[in-house]
Amino acid sequence: MKFSLNKLLTAFGNNRNLEKNLHVDLTKSIIEEIKETPFAISKKNVMYAGIDELAGYYYFQTVVVGALKIKTINGAKLLIEGDGFNLELKSDMEELESDYSNANRTITKIDFEIEKEDISKIDKTSIRLLNLKIKNKHIEFAIQKD
Repeated sequence: MKFSLNKLLTAFGNNRNLEKNLHVDLTKSIIEEIKETPFAISKKNVMYAGIDELAGYYYFQTVVVGALKIKTINGAKLLIEGDGFNLELKSDMEELESDYSNANRTITKIDFEIEKEDISKIDKTSIRLLNLKIKNKHIEFAIQKD
């Protein structure tokens, strides 16, 4: 009979192992259910993203699905570290709030303003790290390579 030590420790109340198992299962289940290719993944969240243009203004639109639960009137920042560049994008709205989904997770939609000349930098091959800052939360995302 095969058993997992982590599962055994979790059953007896080891919260550290419980959190480890939850974030792996959470991100994996999100990716399997949504059927779209994620842009980036953190420990407890999956980010889907793309560029959009409206009336001459450009936006990096993101949807974060997972454990991020936020309500703020101070907006958000997305710090992008890439090969030879750093970008700091600000949310287009100051008021942001996560919505609950039917699967015990939240959905947080954030649009970030981006300059036209910076759009070409938003490429999975040239980005190393994304850092989402909202209130006192700092979530580090790794790019999901295809």
